[in-house]
Amino acid sequence: MAEPVSAAIGIGANLGDRRQTIAEAVRAIGRISGVELDEVAEPVETEAVLLNEDAVPQPDFMNTVCVVQTTLTPRRLLGQLQEIETSFGRPSVAERERWAPRVLDLDLLLYSGNTVDMRDLQVPHPRMTERWFVLKPLADIAPGWVVPGTGRTVTSWLSEVEQHA
Repeated sequence: MAEPVSAAIGIGANLGDRRQTIAEAVRAIGRISGVELDEVAEPVETEAVLLNEDAVPQPDFMNTVCVVQTTLTPRRLLGQLQEIETSFGRPSVAERERWAPRVLDLDLLLYSGNTVDMRDLQVPHPRMTERWFVLKPLADIAPGWVVPGTGRTVTSWLSEVEQHA
């Protein structure tokens, strides 16, 4: 059996009872075989960002991050996360509209100190260092985690994002 590694998972929702959805998603993540839940940050709330003038207004988001210990590969872990999203009623990756409101969004943010660059999986998550709603909860539970490929900690990235807000 493989040695467990740490992974960070972003959890977000902006439809329905967001806090309840996040709590249920955390429990579902903890039930994945080969995953042990380590820590969960307090959720933060942010306004939905409208990317262009044609975008449909959306409800505010609630986001958090959990850190797990896992023996699963990054691809297998992502597959399990996508199964959880589907079980909550989110359309499959092939069927969903990008930037649409979502009942649940699970992102594999970090996987130990590793980088992954595949067509359908990039770790660290490509935009995590630009997103306060990812960095803030992650900094609350893993402030010194170095984002692979950058040489900078989560706290350092959070400070930069907050300075430019």
